[in-house]
Amino acid sequence: MLKNWMMEEKPEEKELKARLNAVREKLWAQQMRMKEHKLPVLVLMEGWGTAGKGSCTGQVIRNIDPRFFKVATLEKKTEEEKRKPFLSRYFTQIPEAGKFVFMDSGWMDEVTGLRLHGKLSKGEYEMRLDSIRRFERQLTDNGYLVMKFFFHISEKEQKKRIASLLKDIDTEWRVNNNDQWQNKHYGKCMEVFDEYLEMTNSPSAPWYVVNAKSRKWAELQVLETLTEGIEIALQNKALAVPLLQNVFPLVKMPKLDEIPLDEKVDEKEYKAQLESLQDHLRDLHNRLYRKQVPVIIAYEGWDAAGKGGNIKRITEALDPRGFEVHPIASPEPHEKARHYLWRFWTRLPKTGHIAIFDRTWYGRVMVERLEGFCSENDWKRAYHEINEFEKELADWGAVMIKFWVQIDKDTQLERFEMRQKTPEKQWKITEEDWRNREKWDAYEDAVNEMIQKTSTVYAPWYILESVDKKYARLKALKIVIERLEAALKE
Repeated sequence: MLKNWMMEEKPEEKELKARLNAVREKLWAQQMRMKEHKLPVLVLMEGWGTAGKGSCTGQVIRNIDPRFFKVATLEKKTEEEKRKPFLSRYFTQIPEAGKFVFMDSGWMDEVTGLRLHGKLSKGEYEMRLDSIRRFERQLTDNGYLVMKFFFHISEKEQKKRIASLLKDIDTEWRVNNNDQWQNKHYGKCMEVFDEYLEMTNSPSAPWYVVNAKSRKWAELQVLETLTEGIEIALQNKALAVPLLQNVFPLVKMPKLDEIPLDEKVDEKEYKAQLESLQDHLRDLHNRLYRKQVPVIIAYEGWDAAGKGGNIKRITEALDPRGFEVHPIASPEPHEKARHYLWRFWTRLPKTGHIAIFDRTWYGRVMVERLEGFCSENDWKRAYHEINEFEKELADWGAVMIKFWVQIDKDTQLERFEMRQKTPEKQWKITEEDWRNREKWDAYEDAVNEMIQKTSTVYAPWYILESVDKKYARLKALKIVIERLEAALKE
């Protein structure tokens, strides 16, 4: 892409100035339309060291109300970030609807840098490219405008800029070791950059190569391309996105009404097994931390099915410093204004820790689907997006355990009525619970479809028969122990 790039000629100074003034005014006007139409814009500034990415970003943002943008400069990874999935620190930076995020270097810089310095094998590099393509496509499918700029300068120009900056005591800090390494290995870097741009260039998130020899000319190229992209995105915002075919191997699952719910355990056996299983889990938690294995346990199920009590029996066996339970309710305004998976990316555990979700990202294909909180295209597309999300976590090394807590309609009614009669439990029953109960059949159809389409070999669903809560608790503990033992043997 860089090798075959046809450099556009810089216009005369008079034309350059006129076009800059016009496009700056255009961007200023567009930001209000972006806010009105809730269009989020992510601008990725990549390129050669000393090519002027930072100074160009500074010029561009002068034309935007400071309330509507953020500049994210991602320095060297912190120890905490190293213990999270590769995409985590980028996903957490995505803008709210109606706002900009300008990223001064990002996932391209990280991945190509690791490749150039021999820290990623060819297979690992290709996996990272797959992750990046999925990440960018998910953003654009969910209404984001992703603009990717690569600032290009020649080897000679880069060498000249490095020398100029190093001459002045006030600017020498702007040259880092990587800038000088790049210039010394310019040909090698060109090969890797060119391949990366080719492999991640897509119709929905294309690369724009910027001739960065002149700073004002670079600014004009970015501004004109950015405003054109915003204009097209505003016109196409209502277009539906094609659904992708599932490419992940699935585990065949029964329908909910095919699952017998007569499993029971007596009190004596329950207490004996509970203590033994919790002791075993406690030992495994210590080994998990030592081996730095992350664990994600996701709970979904009917209202009053016993999710809370089930979670309690697991957490009783864990070191409180090594786990967190995330009760997921309706999204807050700042969460609703972002990609629906954002609030889960921001809650992922560090390696060696356990995150337990009391309700999950599957709300997209259940409550949001049935209550009309998203479009049909949104929830149908979500099956594939969720499989991709969980594949990203599995590739990172996480143990993914997903429970559906199952009861029948009569058991739910009995538990609802018991809650209403018991003062200390009345807070557990709401009008919304009763409304959801009226839609039992519709929810059951949605759950069946969800389980069939998202029970993958790397993140299968487990059904917990919970008419007898004691049985469901023991079964959950056994499954968690089995999965953790398998992971620790690898």
